[in-house]
Amino acid sequence: MSSASATAPAAFRRDATVISLVGFAHGTSHFFHFVLPPLFPWLMRDFGLSFTEVGSAMTVFFVVSGVGQALAGFVVDRFGALRVLCGGVALLSAGGLALALARSFPMVLAAAAIAGLGNCVFHPADYTILNRRVSAARLGHAFSVHGLTGSLGWALAPVYVVALAQAFGWRAGAVGAAVVGVLALGFLFANRALLDDTELHAPAPPRRGGGSFGFLGVGIVWMCFAFFLVSVMAFGGLQNFAPPVLARAYGVSFPVATSGLTAYLFGSAAGIGAGGFFASKGEHQERLIAAALCAAALCSIALASGAVPRWSLIALMGMMGFGVGFSGPSRDILVRRAATGSFGSAAYGRVYGFVYSGVDTGLAVAPLVFGVFMDAGRYTAVLWGVAALQCLAIFAALGVGLRSRK
Repeated sequence: MSSASATAPAAFRRDATVISLVGFAHGTSHFFHFVLPPLFPWLMRDFGLSFTEVGSAMTVFFVVSGVGQALAGFVVDRFGALRVLCGGVALLSAGGLALALARSFPMVLAAAAIAGLGNCVFHPADYTILNRRVSAARLGHAFSVHGLTGSLGWALAPVYVVALAQAFGWRAGAVGAAVVGVLALGFLFANRALLDDTELHAPAPPRRGGGSFGFLGVGIVWMCFAFFLVSVMAFGGLQNFAPPVLARAYGVSFPVATSGLTAYLFGSAAGIGAGGFFASKGEHQERLIAAALCAAALCSIALASGAVPRWSLIALMGMMGFGVGFSGPSRDILVRRAATGSFGSAAYGRVYGFVYSGVDTGLAVAPLVFGVFMDAGRYTAVLWGVAALQCLAIFAALGVGLRSRK
C-alpha cells in the first residue's frame, strides 16, 4: 500500500474529528442564544418586567457579542484560536451561573453581558481552526457542519431549559445551561492536541500595508460585513416576528403560523447540508449564493403579496429557509477567499471577527427596524423588508466575488 493511500484514511479521520469538535463548540454558542428567551415568563414574573424590558437582555447580549467579535479576531491572531475558544466557552458557562444567582434585573443584564462576551469569540476562533486544520477539499463540508450544529443548538436549548425550569425552577434551567458549557469545555480540552494551532498562528507580515488594522481600509472587507448585516437582518425579522406576521396577514391560527417559522428553520438546516456539497467546487461561489438567495427572495415576495393560498404558507417558508441555508457554506468559502487573497492566513482571526460581527449587528438591529412595522400594523411590510434585504445581499455577494478574483 502506498504512503498516500495509507495516510488518506488518517487525514479523513483527523478532518472529521476537527470538524465535529468545532461544530460542537459552535452548537454550544447557539445554544446560549436561546437560554434567556425561554425563561422570559419566569423572569417577568419574579422581577416585574415588561416584554420590552426583558427583551433588552438579548439586546445587551448581541451588542456585547458584536463589539467583542470585531476585537476577538485580533486576540485569536495573537494568542491562537484554541485558547480563545476555550475562554469563550468558559465565559458562556459563567454567564449561566451569573443568571442563576441573579437577584435583580441589572444582575440579569450583567449575566447577559458575560454570556455575550463569551459568544463573541466563536466565529473568528472556529473559522481560524477550520481553515488551518481541515483539508481544503473538505472545507465546504466543514462549513456546512458548522452551520448545522448551530441550528441544532438553537433547536435544543428551549426544550432543555424549559424542561428544567418547569421541573425545578428557572434558576435550575440557568445552571443546566452552565453545565452544557462545562461539558463543551471538557471536550475541547481533552482533544486540544487536534485543535491546537499555536505553531500556526505566529504573526506574519500582512500582504497589504497598514499594520494590524490595515484590513479596515480594504473595500472587500466592508462588503463582506455589509453582506452579513443585511442577510442576517432578514433572518432576524423572521426570527422575531414571523408567527404574528403570518397569523395576522393571512388569518391563520398561531400554531399554524409558528409552524411556518419551524419549516423555515428545518428548511435552512437542510439547505446548509446540501450546500456543503457544492461550496468547494469552482471559483464562483457568489453565483451559488445569488441563485439561492434569489429563490428565497421570490418566496418572500410571494408571501408579502398576500396573494398565495393559506395552505402554501408552510411550504413557502420552508423553501425560503432552504435557499438561505444553501447559500451558507458557499458564503463561508467566499469570505475565506476574500480574506486569504488580501491578507493571507495570518489575518484569519481579525478578518473573520470583523466580518462576522455583522451577524450580531444584524440580529441586534432587526427587532428595532421591523418592530416599527409591527407596531404600525403593517405586517406584510416585514416580508417586503425581508425580500429587499435578501436582494441587497445578492448584490453584496456578487461584489465580493468580483473583487476577490481581482
